[in-house]
Amino acid sequence: MTSGDVPAKGPAWLTDGWPHIWLPYTQMQTADLPPAAVSTSGTRITLADGRSLIDGMASWWTAAHGYNHPHVLAAMSEQLHRMPHVMFGGLANEPAFTLAKRLAALAPGNLTRVFFADSGSVAVEVALKMAFHYHYNLGDSQRMKFVAFRNGYHGDTTGAMAVTDPDEGMHRLFRELLPQHLFCDLPTTPEGLERFKELLAEEAHTIAGVIVEPLVQGAGGMKFHDPDVLKDIAGYTRHYGALLIADEIFTGFGRTGSMFACDQARVVPDIMCVGKALTGGTMSLAATIATDQVYEAFLGTSDARALMHGPTYMANPLACAAANASLDLFEREDRVGQACALEALLANGLAPCRDLPGVADVRAKGAIGVVEFRRKPDVIALRRKFIDEGVWIRPFGNIVYLTPALVATDDDITALTSAILRVLSAP
Repeated sequence: MTSGDVPAKGPAWLTDGWPHIWLPYTQMQTADLPPAAVSTSGTRITLADGRSLIDGMASWWTAAHGYNHPHVLAAMSEQLHRMPHVMFGGLANEPAFTLAKRLAALAPGNLTRVFFADSGSVAVEVALKMAFHYHYNLGDSQRMKFVAFRNGYHGDTTGAMAVTDPDEGMHRLFRELLPQHLFCDLPTTPEGLERFKELLAEEAHTIAGVIVEPLVQGAGGMKFHDPDVLKDIAGYTRHYGALLIADEIFTGFGRTGSMFACDQARVVPDIMCVGKALTGGTMSLAATIATDQVYEAFLGTSDARALMHGPTYMANPLACAAANASLDLFEREDRVGQACALEALLANGLAPCRDLPGVADVRAKGAIGVVEFRRKPDVIALRRKFIDEGVWIRPFGNIVYLTPALVATDDDITALTSAILRVLSAP
């Protein structure tokens, strides 16, 4: 079936809209009609045909507290009826100012200045602009490049694509279109660390910053590295005068077993990007958080020194109200502890997959569990089989992975890992 064909089954809104929809990360010529989700609750997604799926993805890693948490919904409802949005250019709103103060208190070290955006990719764009402009304001206009790491992923907008793996990532087609930056392997070995140091030394006068996904490279394959690797990256980045940008859009808010992944390495980046779970899986909101030192370089009497960026819906009051409610839950309930407990459950539940043909590795960190194949499997077929098993799991590349809500129960994890074992064991 092509995207122009009208499917034979499904609710009217699905069949009527199908000829007009363009799905993400999808070859529409061969795309299946997606399952129709009609409601969510806790860790469950209910489909139009009445089936209930246990969500192993937390909706792209966002629904940290599960779906429809009453505290978050109540905060959003109150804000919705009072003021769903007001422009942030020249006006202030209480949810945004309160959230900025709370994020500054929660973030590592002296990351105290919060610039709001409307998506993770835009938060990365802001971070890149911030790093270049920082050096420019200090009189160094030659620092225009960034060091990024192979298997890294930072978003789908132009600047974010430019610091995403240009060879293995999904953006290879655009390589010649994008600004050219510097790439190397994560320095996980003494030899890799030496190559990283050499790159920084050779290009020191051109490098504005180093951008890294701390501890876990997410969409690049859920690849893990130790806190000591992050420490080395931070130390040498600072030694050569570049800024360290930590992309915590995926790893932040408990996902790796600490509030932020940087906490495990006791590293304070110069700039940190957050998003995804920020609003507890309700609305799109992101932020770029800078240190006092970075912020102060933009102060002066001329607009030319200012950060000239401003998404239309930045600091949206409704999204900020959701984020404040989500932070309430992190404060009141031990979400980070729950993530740590999930690590053992995921590791144990997925361990039998090690013995399956074609499996290269099984690993878990915080609320992330991964089965990696030596070769890319038929991920479309796997997705269909997982739905038949009553779970929502969306493999990509050569991995099947789980990133459940931090509130997922032991039974949820057992159901998810057992479904993976059954599907992968089937002939």
